[in-house]
Amino acid sequence: MGSAVSSRHAEVGLTQDVVLLPTYNERENFEDIVAAIFAALPDAHVLVVDDNSPDGTGQLADALAARDDRVRVVHRQTKEGLGRALVHGFTVALAGPYQRIFTMDADFSHDPKYLPELRKDTESADVAVGARYVRGGGVVGWGPMRQIVSRGGNFYARTVLGVPYHDLTGNYRCWRRATLERIALDTLRSDGYVFQIEVLYRAFRSGARVREVPILFRDRTRGKSKMTRRIVMEAWPRVLELRWRALTGRL
Repeated sequence: MGSAVSSRHAEVGLTQDVVLLPTYNERENFEDIVAAIFAALPDAHVLVVDDNSPDGTGQLADALAARDDRVRVVHRQTKEGLGRALVHGFTVALAGPYQRIFTMDADFSHDPKYLPELRKDTESADVAVGARYVRGGGVVGWGPMRQIVSRGGNFYARTVLGVPYHDLTGNYRCWRRATLERIALDTLRSDGYVFQIEVLYRAFRSGARVREVPILFRDRTRGKSKMTRRIVMEAWPRVLELRWRALTGRL
């Protein structure tokens, strides 16, 4: 897994919060989303994990990092999917001073205005999850079929795994450092949105306190969605495998 890390300084300054931002072809959204993150959490850092975007997102991130000490960039040589990018980002973040690690999408489907609320909720929880499918949450801009697939997938995962959460597949989360440290990140095998299911299930199994925070999810208006049929279909057998491995003591 080749990569390079760039920032204006080799060492980031002391802060408790870092926002992990996986990117692939997000040039149209990148500068605006980073500005919105800093408007919501001025003292946070942003850790960009770019999967060698052909549209130059990584180079744009480097230019921003050269101007702003709060931005750090990890360049991955190949596109290996969201799960691998997040594991890589978690590993880099845990090597730093951060006590809270946020994850979110770079396309404005996750509104940065919720970042302070997610952070506040980790004062009494180990993981705060931006949840679409709880009272006060919702989705804007998806057609009926995509909503059925997403809600159905979450219901399926919740039922099979026996967890009390309503939104297991979203990427908008705030993790306490110690919670991620209890998860063997190098053993996470899933990709796509089933990665979100696996990592949250492992947190649940470790005894983590999880709180769901209502958010309004808006479908992207710029750029192209990374969701594919393969990513969706991967979830069904993988969830069953997770449950089986847990029941047999191999998770």
